[in-house]
Amino acid sequence: MSDSPYVFDVTAADFAERVLQRSQQVPVLVDFWADWCGPCRMLAPVLDNLANAYGGKLLVAKVNSDVEQALANQYGVRSLPTVKLFVGGAVVDEFMGVQPESAIRELLERHIPRESDALREQARTQADAGDVDAALALLRRAREDDPDNHRVDLDLADLLIRQGQTAEAEQQLRALPAKYAEDADVKRLLATCQLAAQQADAPPLDELRARVTAQPDDLDTREQLAAACILAGEYEAGMDEYLDIMRRDRQHNDEAGRRGLLAAFELLGNDERVTPYRRKMFNLMH
Repeated sequence: MSDSPYVFDVTAADFAERVLQRSQQVPVLVDFWADWCGPCRMLAPVLDNLANAYGGKLLVAKVNSDVEQALANQYGVRSLPTVKLFVGGAVVDEFMGVQPESAIRELLERHIPRESDALREQARTQADAGDVDAALALLRRAREDDPDNHRVDLDLADLLIRQGQTAEAEQQLRALPAKYAEDADVKRLLATCQLAAQQADAPPLDELRARVTAQPDDLDTREQLAAACILAGEYEAGMDEYLDIMRRDRQHNDEAGRRGLLAAFELLGNDERVTPYRRKMFNLMH
């Protein structure tokens, strides 16, 4: 048993109090282990070191799965060690097997509050109140104080996009470490930058529609219309316009139709509308 004040054993009798309730105030990492498990013994000091390093911002609760079989079964533990992170009374992340400290720390950083997160909350409040300049100043201060908190970068990019400063937002997103390239939020924001750039300085949506109706072969205006529709939440209308661009001229503006559809797919994520439109795009390409 560790002598750290941030590491403790839990049982089914006190799990609700020491894990579920405590995780409302501070993240609790629950280590399901057993005496016979060699990897568990290898992982234990790594978790202890992390608990001490975070100095009370993280607690580590240990569950002997041989003794607390019902608790292990309740949380779907099938192999040891299994480690689950509780925040707000629920599991928000987990891993199995021995992991290097760097990988575990990366997982934790997504959930452990930082001082710069308080500035993020203040910035969100200011933005909601309409004081965008104050919000931007708070986010830039947070980035300066804590350059490793890339959640600040995402908030700042999002606000810059909403203010029409897409070039600065894209530059900031492109400057993130390579490991964030496949992050869903980063890809979503980059897709928004692309669409915003396509309809920059465009007239209102109704005027764009009227222009395209009057001049169907004006693909530059149709491209603006497609982007404007998607940014307005009219996804099907926008994607239909991109498909029409592909039908009329696949190579227009460096394959703007295909690029616009891919950006729309990023924004929609797992939405059921993606599959049929992806199929239509594929058919036009082949």
